[in-house]
Amino acid sequence: MSVSRRNFLKRAVKGGAAAAAAACTTVAGAPEPANALQREPKPLAPEAVGLLYDSTLCIGCKACMSACKESNHMPQEVGPDQPWNDTRQWDTPVELSAKTLNVIKVYTDGNATQKDHEKDGFAFLKRQCLHCTDPSCVSVCPVSAMTKDKTSGIVSHNPDACIGCRYCVLSCPFGVPKYDYNDAFGQIHKCQLCKHKLAENQLPGCADVCPTGATLFGKTPDLLAEAKRRTALKPGEYAHYPRGDINGHVGGARDGHEKRVEVAYQSHIYGERELGGTQCLSVSAVPFDKLNLPTNVPEYGYPTLSEGIQHTLYAGMVGPAAVLGGLVYFAHRNTKDQHDPD
Repeated sequence: MSVSRRNFLKRAVKGGAAAAAAACTTVAGAPEPANALQREPKPLAPEAVGLLYDSTLCIGCKACMSACKESNHMPQEVGPDQPWNDTRQWDTPVELSAKTLNVIKVYTDGNATQKDHEKDGFAFLKRQCLHCTDPSCVSVCPVSAMTKDKTSGIVSHNPDACIGCRYCVLSCPFGVPKYDYNDAFGQIHKCQLCKHKLAENQLPGCADVCPTGATLFGKTPDLLAEAKRRTALKPGEYAHYPRGDINGHVGGARDGHEKRVEVAYQSHIYGERELGGTQCLSVSAVPFDKLNLPTNVPEYGYPTLSEGIQHTLYAGMVGPAAVLGGLVYFAHRNTKDQHDPD
């Protein structure tokens, strides 16, 4: 039987679609957390550093935003819907962007009269890169412009290596990397935890200027322990809240302060388990889904699946060899049929 090129392509497409559907069915139907195609999650970097943001301590002064701009030489940002600011007297970003690497957002409900209350209250949330333990942006980058430091775990971006494909933008479940669409030679921008300041034993700008310790710097295991201490506190109790570096090693020791716990913390520590964990953590008295953070994400990093599937398909080059063998077989059979005498 002869096989035309049209029929061959049809069969190849159908076969590929069937194989892809089978693979997707296998992945989607597998119980969490184990999946036969998943690779092992990457461990926390040995000297992982990050931030602990405590929404109950934040007063919304936005000093962290100003310090971030100054530390990273980022330009002023004024939204197009802010005619009252046409003199550009104020820097007024409302979301992360190519000009803003750190932003304080506000949750409000009802009459918004009570701080840290879900009903008829308000609360603040700091948004910046969470520096995932197993980051999707690093996994999808085809040219290794996104990298994760093997020691500190800081996720960085190299604009000289970047080709502007924006895979990192699409892959981040937190919407952090931003591309500068207003520049003909636009680049990716994201928080890099002020690594240039850390190299000089200085605190990241946001943690350096926070007057209440709402943004605290330190090693991630120490920050997680501090987060668990805070979420176990009861309303009415007094607690000590450190400032700057939790251990006082970076940027010098800072005086902390005593404060009465006014509202019960949520037991949920954001970043402890989300997508395999992040090096920047948050605690709050208001549920994180109300603060517009994604809470429907798995407890494993997406790269454990995507890279696991790739490694399975390409292990020993068995998959590509099978596809090549099929192509050669069909090509040979088609050629043979054409040359056979009638």
